Amino acid sequence: MAYPPLVFFQDEQSYRAHFEAIYCLSPIITFDGISVRFRKDVFDHCFYMSTRRNGIKDSFSQPRAERIDWIKAALQDPSAQLFEGWDKNNKRYDATRRVALVMGNYVVIIRFSGDSKAEFVTAYLVDTEENLNKIKASPKCT
Repeated sequence: MAYPPLVFFQDEQSYRAHFEAIYCLSPIITFDGISVRFRKDVFDHCFYMSTRRNGIKDSFSQPRAERIDWIKAALQDPSAQLFEGWDKNNKRYDATRRVALVMGNYVVIIRFSGDSKAEFVTAYLVDTEENLNKIKASPKCT
């Protein structure tokens, strides 16, 4: 599947407006019929990163933002590798979270909220081989 080109806007507000227009007005339907809703407030979680790796997202991430249109493409990509998400609080895999791995190292995470319904959690480039291997070692979604 061909992915959209990277998106280049001049400022964060333009990316935010694009996110709200594309994702927040109506759900995105995945390749397998899951209706994924997007809340406006997940923009900060998705497009900011922690510069100190301490969990505090303090810096707008241009590389994440440039791939804003990849979120929809990944959700609709029938060739995406699908894995269960990791629940770090309970230290176990969580079948209510689905990680779609596409383009080698780009992930989109959704959380199921009912039959054929989910909420968008986040999307990002996996930045280390160790983290990529952890995702690939996760149980596959069925």
